[in-house]
This record gives sequence, C-alpha cells and structure tokens, in this order.
Amino acid sequence: MGEQITIALDCMGGDFGPGVVVPAAIKALATNRDLRVILVGQQPAVEQVLSEQHHNADPRLTLHHASEIVGSDEHPSQALRGKKDSSMRVAINLVKDGVAQACVSAGNTGALMATARFVLKMLPGIDRPAICTALPNMKGGHTHVLDLGANVDSSAESLLEFAVMGSALVQAVDNNPAPSVGLLNIGEEEIKGNERVKQAGQLLASSALNYAGYVEGDGIYLGHADVVVCDGFVGNVMLKTTEGVAKMISHYMKLEFKRNPLTMLSGLIALPVLKAFRRRIDPREYNGASLLGLNGIVIKSHGSADVLSFANAINEALVEVKKNVPALITTQLETQLAKEQAS
Repeated sequence: MGEQITIALDCMGGDFGPGVVVPAAIKALATNRDLRVILVGQQPAVEQVLSEQHHNADPRLTLHHASEIVGSDEHPSQALRGKKDSSMRVAINLVKDGVAQACVSAGNTGALMATARFVLKMLPGIDRPAICTALPNMKGGHTHVLDLGANVDSSAESLLEFAVMGSALVQAVDNNPAPSVGLLNIGEEEIKGNERVKQAGQLLASSALNYAGYVEGDGIYLGHADVVVCDGFVGNVMLKTTEGVAKMISHYMKLEFKRNPLTMLSGLIALPVLKAFRRRIDPREYNGASLLGLNGIVIKSHGSADVLSFANAINEALVEVKKNVPALITTQLETQLAKEQAS
C-alpha cells in the first residue's frame, strides 16, 4: 500500500447531499486502497445514510461534523461571511490545515470558488482561478476546457494564465509532456475574433506553451487541441449548450425507439451499440471540474451528480494529489516567466 491520501468531501452540497456523497465515498474506497475520506456534514444526516448503506466500520472513513449548509442559490459573499461552519467551508479548511490533501464538493459553484479562494489563497503569479473539465472528443480521448464560469470577463493576460494552468493539468493527468493549447474563437483565421482574443493569441504565440492557434467550437469535440482556453462567460454557455444537446439527443432517441413495435424491436437489436455509445459520451465519466490556480486542490462535482459521477470526481481529486498539480502549475509559470524575461 502506498502513501495514504486524505480527501474531504462536502456531504451537504448538491441536489442529493449525503444520499449520493456517502455511497460514492464507499465506492471510491473500495477501488482505491490508498484513499482516506473525511465526510464533512451534519452528523445525524450523514450517519443515517451510513446506516442505510450497512457499511461496516472502516478506519479509512471518518466523519467531521459541520452544522451549516450552503444553499444552491445562496450568494457567494453571504456564504463566505455568514456560514463559517458550513460543510463546504469546513471541508476546505481541512485542506488548508493539512488534514486533507483535497476537497470535493457538489455545492454552489460561486460559493465554493469564493470560499476556496479566501481560505486557500492563490498560487504565486496567478491573478484569477479558473474552472477546468474534460470533454470527450472524436479522437477517442478528451479535451480539457477552461474557464467554465469562474470569470465572466477575462483579460488577455488572464487567458494566458488559464492556458498555463490547463497545460500543467493535462501534463499531469494525461502524462502528456507537451499538450497542444488552442484559443476558442469564431474562426481559425488570424483576422477573426475580438481584440481581447487577438491579444491573447499573440501572448500565447510567444509563450513557452505548445500553442496550436485558434480553435472553433466544434474543434473541442473534433480534438483539435488538448487544451482549449476561453473566458468563463463563453465557456459556461458552451458547456450548458453541450449538456442541453446531449439531453435532447437522448430524449429523441428514446421517443423514436418507442414509436411502434417495429422501432422497439430495432432498439432491442441495437441495444449493445446504444450502450457502447452511451458509455463513450456519458457525462458521468467526465464529472469533476478542477478549480485551478488555488494553493490547494478543490474539485467541483456537478450538482446533480449520481453515485458514479461523484465517485469519478473523487478519483479526479486523487490523481491531482498524486501528481501534485499546484506544484506543476507553479513550475510551468516559472518557465513562462523565464521566457518572458529572456525575450
């Protein structure tokens, strides 16, 4: 058994709270011998789910009581100032204090980002944090995209920082020594885009990164770059649109297969292909967005995550701890700074 890694889980966040987080923790523990989990939340609610799971006492699973809950629609500043004993805040505090090496939460994204930034602080040289996640592409792999909503209005310099952070993350989690970095734009030609994107393109072109140029929206799924950078407004709209299209396709496929006995039979025959297709694009397999730029590891799970989804977010946290992603980001920043000073 290797060195133990402890992850603090916000049990009260998301749509389902401990009903998903606790069984997800048990699932993750079963497949990761080096994992320790701290369940952070209101003790009666968490213990109730533990008893329903008929989970035998495991020394790797402990409970840390937190009396408050951050609501899904709560303003970030209100959660930060008024809920100091929330499950979210306590879980992040455990990372700050060195009790845990990472935190995973399905709670309010704005509150999570604000609290994590306040408690953990930013890495030296990083002005703004960014939310990054992986999306499947047609090359059989995935594309990491950031920012997905932490910053709705980013400067060209911030977009360069996002690129540095995304590149460091992909180097770590994908064992890719030189990931290609693309800048999301309305066209691939140099004349396309607004002034901020053009300025960011110039900064990226002269950076120490493996810059691949502009990438259009479909290029994310065609695999035109390993990392695609954009501001949080554009990134969040893109992500939500993707989720909506995926739900629409699933909805209409079900309707068509249920149209009449013949289509139902066709569906039955095609079931193995449909299951394989679903596994390939299943968003649950890509759950777990990284809050990059913090002096610590925080993973945001989708609020509607099920057990499989949340377990995958825990696994993402494990990988980032093992690879020490914040240290890699710092190293990448130092390389970038050295190049700027030399030029």
